[in-house]
Amino acid sequence: MNKIILHADINNFYASVAMKLNPALKGKAVAVCGDPEKRHGIVLAKNELAKKDGVKTGDTIFEAKRKCQNLILVPPEYKQYMKYSNIIYNIYMKYTPFVQSFGIDECWLDVTGCEREYGSGENLANILRERVKKETGLTISVGVSFTKIFAKLGSDYKKPDAVTVINRDNYKDIVWKLKVNELLFIGKSTQKKLAKAGIYTIGELANTPKVSLKEMLGKVGEKIYDAANGIEEDGVNPYNLFEMPESVSNGCTTEQDICDSESATSLIYSLSEVIAFRLRKYGLLSGGVSLTVKDNMLRSFTRQEMRISFTANAKDIAEMALGILRKHYSFGENPPLRMITVGTYKLVSKDTLAQSSIFDNQSQREKEIDKKVDKLRDRYGFDIVKRGVEMNQAYTCDAREIDDGFLPFDKSRNIPKE
Repeated sequence: MNKIILHADINNFYASVAMKLNPALKGKAVAVCGDPEKRHGIVLAKNELAKKDGVKTGDTIFEAKRKCQNLILVPPEYKQYMKYSNIIYNIYMKYTPFVQSFGIDECWLDVTGCEREYGSGENLANILRERVKKETGLTISVGVSFTKIFAKLGSDYKKPDAVTVINRDNYKDIVWKLKVNELLFIGKSTQKKLAKAGIYTIGELANTPKVSLKEMLGKVGEKIYDAANGIEEDGVNPYNLFEMPESVSNGCTTEQDICDSESATSLIYSLSEVIAFRLRKYGLLSGGVSLTVKDNMLRSFTRQEMRISFTANAKDIAEMALGILRKHYSFGENPPLRMITVGTYKLVSKDTLAQSSIFDNQSQREKEIDKKVDKLRDRYGFDIVKRGVEMNQAYTCDAREIDDGFLPFDKSRNIPKE
């Protein structure tokens, strides 16, 4: 039996919510941007009118205003985004329990078998589209297909407020003429390798021998061959299925350049506290720490190191990140820093590790302190407790601002950072 997979994508989500909150913006070019005074001045999202004038996500405010002189800039409202996202996900859940998030504004739905009650997949997609519009004032585009990959291509194919069906009869006509980078899993590096082999479209990819793609790209070659030919084994996960994230990280662009190790230490501890709080909240431990820095000449580097033991303790994470910084960067000899990101990877569930000191070197006293601090933060807010090392206010990021910029991992919804 053919699966019926939908991919639903909220159109211009951030900008659409901004226009919903302020109806006076209707009919005007709008872009959601970070705060230029805090050096976060890039376009995070734009509406259709801004898009028509050439405004792109990632443009600086200067670039965006040059393309669209009448562009209206609005700040991000992350709590409102979560509010509307949850309303829309709850609508989806009324039709199927198989709803797998692919971000705060898009997801897959497996509606196989629902045709007895709602008709075809296309009909159900239109039901969802009209219901979301009626209940939220926002619009969605929906792709309908027999694989997750093709369903996503369908939701991207026609926007806004549209439904596109890609089935076994028409997928070669619709999908195969698209450029290879339209296919999920194909980034710039893979695209360049395919171009060297004369492969520019998904159709050309689909008609390349699988063994040749494997020789060229390894396992990825096999995966994208199957995707291009409508072959897929992955299903849509249930809404409440917990999936282990690959990493948990936080970063901040500071209002002032970071010119000394004391200031860097303050910021790294501030970032590490938020990371550790999230790890503990979801029962995860980290086996590796990464550090990314960008200087005021906009040059950046990333380094990572494995830990001997797993941890969810802020001090452990911060001290390892500081060790990486000292090893690869020297204040005074290099330009000042403007951005620091701390990350954790090689994550495992704390329940899967044996109760042995080889895996965990944190004392019981430290664990009890972490538990008490977490309870205080859950009840009174994250900033109720801070370490002394974080009190250099010029170089710490407000925790609420960090949470806004990097959405917390959710056990019931795999929401990556947008």
